[in-house]
Amino acid sequence: MNRDLFCAADFQEILSGRRRGVGAGVLRGVLDVGEWFYAAAIRRRNRRYDRGLATIHRVGVPVLSVGNLTLGGTGKTPLVHWLARWFSERGIRVAVASRGYGATAGQLNDEARELQRSLPNVPHLQDPDRVAAARQAIAAGGAQLIVLDDGFQHRRLARDLDVVLLDALEPFGFGHVFPRGWLREPVEGLRRAGVVILSRADLLDAAGRAAVWQAVRQHAPEAVEAEVIHAPRRLISATGGEMPLDGLKGQPVAAFCGIGNPAGFRHTLEACGCRLLGFRAFSDHHRYTPADSAQLSDWAKGLGASLLLCTGKDLVKLSPDRFGDPPLWAIGIEIEFRSGFEPFQSRLERLCAG
Repeated sequence: MNRDLFCAADFQEILSGRRRGVGAGVLRGVLDVGEWFYAAAIRRRNRRYDRGLATIHRVGVPVLSVGNLTLGGTGKTPLVHWLARWFSERGIRVAVASRGYGATAGQLNDEARELQRSLPNVPHLQDPDRVAAARQAIAAGGAQLIVLDDGFQHRRLARDLDVVLLDALEPFGFGHVFPRGWLREPVEGLRRAGVVILSRADLLDAAGRAAVWQAVRQHAPEAVEAEVIHAPRRLISATGGEMPLDGLKGQPVAAFCGIGNPAGFRHTLEACGCRLLGFRAFSDHHRYTPADSAQLSDWAKGLGASLLLCTGKDLVKLSPDRFGDPPLWAIGIEIEFRSGFEPFQSRLERLCAG
């Protein structure tokens, strides 16, 4: 197992309380102190914005934020793609603005490069100053609507709708704010959400989903509720080729990823019906080196895999000429709504009209 993943998994066992023993208990106690200070700082910051003591900037066009409460991946990227396509199909010039986490100087990060591949006519501007990025999209590209990627905690840019994703694998970050848990802010922050979406909803039974919604309604009783799955649709090559998923059934494959939620990708692989011989996880936004590529290729070949699979975010960072035996493909994922689509679409239509 990748060392980064081992450390993360080990830490997760401690945060969740599943790891017993004196050492784990002492560490949780220390992290409790850190959580108190961090949560207090976040609450103070939110109060400043709520009371008008910190400036919130409007940019003259509707802004829709896609974000989450927890650290790690909740499936924001497929939803951002879905939204960009939805608005574009209705004749609205949409641009995506994000911080650009994980990007090297002067280059787009993996999410932006993946969006560029699938939606080349939708600009993606990256700047730690999201207000500046939004204004540039409007002034230079004539954007009529901004999708703010990973923007729920970014309060400086005013938004007309906050969409918050909760991942079914761990929707509330073990019930604690970082560093004691995975929450970026206290759950009470959900009150700012206009839409709450439970992603990977197929991983929870009806009782589990009902428990999540009961907790959500304590803080955001008026929010639109929706449930989605991340449906695998096709195989994609680095050169733009596509192949139907049917070819994966029963195939011996090896897979890897460098995303915030590797367990979610593993679930996708299982849904495709392939025979997984090996799985490797790198840290989120991992920058693949030529050595990584060579090792992955040799590893998959040694396992006897017929295909080497990754996510779309990984594919855009890898050189296809370094993979040939077995060939490298990414699984193309799309959002599929299981419930709440009509009220969610109604909120989007109101943005178009406004």
